[in-house]
Amino acid sequence: MVKGSLERRRYSRLKGNFIVSYRIKELPGNYDLSQTKDVNQGGMMLTTNQIFENGTCLMMIIRLPFVSKKIEVLGEVVSSKKVVRNLIYETRIKFLNLNKDFFKKLGKFIEDNL
Repeated sequence: MVKGSLERRRYSRLKGNFIVSYRIKELPGNYDLSQTKDVNQGGMMLTTNQIFENGTCLMMIIRLPFVSKKIEVLGEVVSSKKVVRNLIYETRIKFLNLNKDFFKKLGKFIEDNL
């Protein structure tokens, strides 16, 4: 650990690329396709094609290898920063109201793959 740094995450983070479709909650049917950079039980970071304001709610459909069906999740943007202007942004999202069963399965999958 670097002197002076603190790990703020509550849950272990798994780096990995999983397919995610996302849209602004208030704009139904207008999904964009992306992939995660990392995921944990509290949220994920994904690349997006636009910057989002903190607090924006996103509906997401996630495809993970340990679940046979698509998972629909609501998330809130925690931060969004430019990687390549007008092209790629890293967007951090906090999960809201995550299904308890899925929460447990996600935690087990992450621990098994660290």
